Amino acid sequence: MPNIVPFEEVGDLFEDFEHTAWRLESQRGYAVDRISPKWQRWLDGEPLGYDPDQPWHANVRAQAKAGKRIERVRIVDDPPTEGQRFLLASGLGNVEAGEDIRNISRADAERHGLPDFDFWLFDSRLLVRFHFDDQGETLGVELTEDPSRIAQACQVRDVAWHYALRTAEFQRGVRSPV
Repeated sequence: MPNIVPFEEVGDLFEDFEHTAWRLESQRGYAVDRISPKWQRWLDGEPLGYDPDQPWHANVRAQAKAGKRIERVRIVDDPPTEGQRFLLASGLGNVEAGEDIRNISRADAERHGLPDFDFWLFDSRLLVRFHFDDQGETLGVELTEDPSRIAQACQVRDVAWHYALRTAEFQRGVRSPV
């Protein structure tokens, strides 16, 4: 059984990394999104753009200014789930802040052998793998610097990045869920 710690305990990694913070998102929805104030604003049709005072956006800007990269690839169903549609809408603010978010269809992700779990990879040295329950609630994260697992995560990153499309380009091809 892996040693799982609360995600909140690794928050300093998003400021302390040296070069890159890279994420794979594979879930169909996240409980943390459904309880955020942005969720209701999105349901009400409000835009979820860039907010310079929002802590994530401020940190992304600061890291980009320091020459660091924050990137992620999201695996998206066809048609996207409600949670994935929310992420497509809210991710545009992250992109405007300086994060590079790309998307890949679930069919393409499976064809290319991408895993069905989420993780952050910091500086190609530290893997932070998420563990979720059936409702998308984060149970915690597992940290490892095991060279073989880091090498696998780097390969996943390279494959996902190669085949994923930038958010705006991906959105043009998304069909309506109705």
